Amino acid sequence: MYIQVKSAKPLEGHKLQIKFKNGEEKIFDLTPLLTTGKFAELRDVRLFNSVTVKFDSIEWANHLDIDPEFLYAHSVTMRPRLTKRSTRAAKKQAAG
Repeated sequence: MYIQVKSAKPLEGHKLQIKFKNGEEKIFDLTPLLTTGKFAELRDVRLFNSVTVKFDSIEWANHLDIDPEFLYAHSVTMRPRLTKRSTRAAKKQAAG
């Protein structure tokens, strides 16, 4: 399967919320890469926040990009958010 990035949102702590075109949302933590080569430039929060979707992956203003398969493989799947309605339904079902 070919992985493609749909959107990327910078979060605190040098993390990215990434939506993939297959419908999955994941969190990618860039912290471990911030001591490596050009990635060290992304310690600057303004530069880190310049992330955009370019073609099928992400790119920053310093022209650094990351392979979408790497992003997908090294990200953590986000848990679905519970709405009030789904929370009430779950409580009702548990009460039986």
